[in-house]
Amino acid sequence: MKYYLTALLCAGTLAVTAPTASLAANGVIKRACVASDRAAATPARCGCIQRVANDALSRSDRRTVAKWFADPHEAQELKMSQTASDDALWERYQAFGQLVQAVCK
Repeated sequence: MKYYLTALLCAGTLAVTAPTASLAANGVIKRACVASDRAAATPARCGCIQRVANDALSRSDRRTVAKWFADPHEAQELKMSQTASDDALWERYQAFGQLVQAVCK
């Protein structure tokens, strides 16, 4: 009986935590990546990029970066901006990009 309850508890824990891991890969970055219609934008790669973004960027940064998939010119405008906040975002974005290149092959 004890073994049965332990197995049931473990199965219940897996059922609760497993969807959380997959949901973590669903977000604004992944949706924008998949919608970009780039040849390399597979659901698996876009999910990897989303997971890296979840760790490397704030929620606000992720929303901003997601817009750049549809309009890369916005990223260029931010890069050329002279404000300290835009410079800081650009530095975070560059670090994020390097991490994506290392992790999402």
